[in-house]
Amino acid sequence: MRTYASFARRLSSLKDLPLLLMRLVLAYGFYLPATMKWKDIHGIGDWFVLLHIPMPYVSAYMVGITEVLGVVLLTLGLFVRYITIPLIFSLIIAIITVHGANGFAAGDNGYEIPLYYIIMLFTLLIFGSGRIGIDYFLERR
Repeated sequence: MRTYASFARRLSSLKDLPLLLMRLVLAYGFYLPATMKWKDIHGIGDWFVLLHIPMPYVSAYMVGITEVLGVVLLTLGLFVRYITIPLIFSLIIAIITVHGANGFAAGDNGYEIPLYYIIMLFTLLIFGSGRIGIDYFLERR
């Protein structure tokens, strides 16, 4: 038992590293979709019309802004708890409108990847950005 406790103490000193890695993986994961949306934001609005998303053009801009903010804020570790909420919401909408009908498998454009993102974002909502981020210094004030 003593060996396990010592091992656990050593590992707990690294507890902020997985939070940083989650933030960076998520930021990278949102980067391409965000840039693609902004290259043809009106096309995204047209697509949202077909998906019966309310206020499709406003929604396209809102999702685009949310994803760009997500990339920046997750990378910096700034206001992480705040940005996770609209990102989770947009992923839930994406699962309902796009991915859900395709089943679970990512290879079939299913909801697997959005679900993993939601789980990681929920973890960041609960635990915050960790000590390797700007939020840590803001919270210490």
